[in-house]
Amino acid sequence: MNVILYVLLALVLAAVALYYLVPGVVLAGALALARRAGRLRVDAVSVDGHRVPYLEGGRGEPLLLLHGFGANKDNWVPIAPHLTRHCHVYAPDLPGFGDSTRRPEASYGLDAQLERIAAFADALGLDRFHLGGNSMGGYLAAMFAARHPERVASLWLLAPAGAMGAETSETLALIERGDNPLVTDTMAQFERLAALCFTRQPYLPAQFKRPLLARARREAAFNHKIFADIFGDPVPLEGRIDGLATRTLVAWGDDDRVLHPSGLDVVAGLLPKAERILMPRMGHVPMIERPAETAADYLRFRGLAG
Repeated sequence: MNVILYVLLALVLAAVALYYLVPGVVLAGALALARRAGRLRVDAVSVDGHRVPYLEGGRGEPLLLLHGFGANKDNWVPIAPHLTRHCHVYAPDLPGFGDSTRRPEASYGLDAQLERIAAFADALGLDRFHLGGNSMGGYLAAMFAARHPERVASLWLLAPAGAMGAETSETLALIERGDNPLVTDTMAQFERLAALCFTRQPYLPAQFKRPLLARARREAAFNHKIFADIFGDPVPLEGRIDGLATRTLVAWGDDDRVLHPSGLDVVAGLLPKAERILMPRMGHVPMIERPAETAADYLRFRGLAG
């Protein structure tokens, strides 16, 4: 019995040591477990000279999910366990983000990214699919549906960017002053972005912030390029998606400090078949902040069992 206790104690001490000495390894392991819990596996395809990794899993009709600016495919991991019972989920690292290829000479503007999303769907044999996105991903999803309405069975827009008729948010006001909080290079900036994105931040062990910040620093310069490419001379949703007949769920947090919640009525007002949800006490990334509730709203919209 003493031997077993010593072994267990050694394992605990080893785990603690790993947490403090190599938190990135522990974080990667935790992420792998979370993906497995969401019934997701990782694969990759080649799109326009980019290697594009993606998460895939579940059963049902295909649902393609697009992450926001500076984020990656794993933003959908918290909500995946609720979706993959009813939908065949695909969540890529959009070209230029996450673990996908970054090409300094390439454009990451609206048209280029829409073409790559179409090529990604083609590579997976997805002729018609349900499409969702958060923030920049919602912007791209809406614009894709306007360009390829025959391919999109339904839209799910979580606080999409691009509604120029909305009130100026706290984050956009900072950007207008030359301070882009969406690109982080210091721990103070990392903490500020988290505060802007969440009303109630999900628990994140302190040691995990180190590898996340290190990654943000590595990506900062290229994220500035992508931001300039896609939002330097922004194309508004207004004028592009007006009258789009695709059935759409538009959801927004009433405490969104990244994109003002007045955008809900602006976007839904452009779409004749839109349902709208203003989520109380919710920030900018509902699929992370309250994944079960966010998924339940979507599954009701789709007419799928909760």
